[in-house]
Parts: sequence; C-alpha cells; structure tokens
Amino acid sequence: MAIENLNEFLAGYFQSHHCQLLSNKNGILQVQLTEEMDRALMNRPFYWHYIKKMGREGEPKQLTFITNPDKREEQGEWIHFGSPRLQQILRHLKQNEKYTKLFQRVDTHVNTPMYPWLVVNLKISYKGKQKKEEIFSLGLQMVTGEMRAEMMNTLRTIPLQQTISDYCYTISPIIRLNSGYKRMEAVIDNYIENQTHEWAKASLLAMKEDIDTLKHFYVEQTDIETETMEKEIAEIEERYRPVISYEVINGGMFYLSKV
Repeated sequence: MAIENLNEFLAGYFQSHHCQLLSNKNGILQVQLTEEMDRALMNRPFYWHYIKKMGREGEPKQLTFITNPDKREEQGEWIHFGSPRLQQILRHLKQNEKYTKLFQRVDTHVNTPMYPWLVVNLKISYKGKQKKEEIFSLGLQMVTGEMRAEMMNTLRTIPLQQTISDYCYTISPIIRLNSGYKRMEAVIDNYIENQTHEWAKASLLAMKEDIDTLKHFYVEQTDIETETMEKEIAEIEERYRPVISYEVINGGMFYLSKV
C-alpha cells in the first residue's frame, strides 16, 4: 500500500501544480517550475521582489530530481524518503492544500450519479536509531465502503474540476466522515502491527548498549555526577526509543463516476 514509486508521486505533485515535466526517464525527473512553485520551493524572496519591482516577468527555476539509486551520481538532486526536499514538499502540501473537494469531469447528456470518495494521504514515521517514512494514499467509497490503496495513482488518470459537470448529481454518503477516517486508521494500524519491526529491536539493543557503557563510565561517581548520568540516560532513551506515528498530509472528498 505504501507509495514506493516516489517518481510517480513527484510527477503527480508537480503536474497538479501546473509545472511542465520536461523529461521523466529512468528515475530522473526534470521539471520547469511555475512562478508560484518557485516561490514555494526555491527560497528566493529577494529575487522575486526585485523582479516585480523592475516590472519584469522573472525566470522560474528548472529542477532535476533523481529517485533512482543507480543514477544518484548523475547531475541533479537526489531525493528520497526523509530527504530535506521531500520534507519541504510534504510541508507545502500540508500547509497549503490539506483538504479539497473535487468532481470528476464528465461529458454526458444523461443524468449521471457521482459517488463520494474520501481520499486521505498519510505519512507514517518510524523513529529510533534510524528514521524511516512511508506515504500511504487510501480511498474509501462512502456509500459501499470499498477501500482502495494507492488512490492518488487512480486519481491521476481522472480529469477533475472544482464544479460538478452538467447532468451530474451527487450521491449522499452513507458512511459518516469520522467513521470513514477511523476505517482508514484501522487499515494503517493493522499494517503497522503486522510488520516484524526488526528496526525497533535494533534500536532497543543499541539503547541498552549505550546505557550500559554510560553506567560503566559513571560507576562509583558522586551524587552530582549521578544526576548528570541520569540526564544523559534520558537523552539516550529519547534518541533510541522506537516510536511509530502517522499524520495526515492532505485529503479531500472526490465525487467520481464508477471507477
């Protein structure tokens, strides 16, 4: 269920923000940013302030992203789960486009029902000796209860718009919004519970080894140094203790004909 194809995720992200994909081959994605996306991602406020003051159009940057590990030495920006650039993109989604309501564009002259889908993109974070993240995209049909994984891949094949097409009408949800989200949480919880979590075992082992080494260093020290030791133990536990959390990146209600 995890979106393992980061290249597809990035391509969809930039296309949805009206950026031109100049090239997309073998895990190397070249993108022409729009002014809006340059302002959002490139941290060039003084450049844009100067350009606008001069009454000029400005030149948004072109970016090349490398998601194929075998190509990471080529010219471009190596991007992966946990990389600063991906975190920036996820923050942009979270801050600016967390929720939406869209309709499938349908060319019809007969009455056509549009079914509600709750779509949620979530990020699972694994924190311990090492950090890892996964992105999930789940869709729930709010009438039948059908659940789909990698829903964003499905939506990328469907033309969407902010208003409902002529001759179309919406079907009222049977499943309540809160209940639908809880179903999604149950899927994520089940996914997490069924993993082996070898990373967590390794983190606990590393934590124990570091604490044992620290205690050996502080053996037969004074009370003041014992207080220091306890503080350092707490810091080790904070650094190594395995923690799994997840949060919503963005989502929305999508009214679709049967897909």
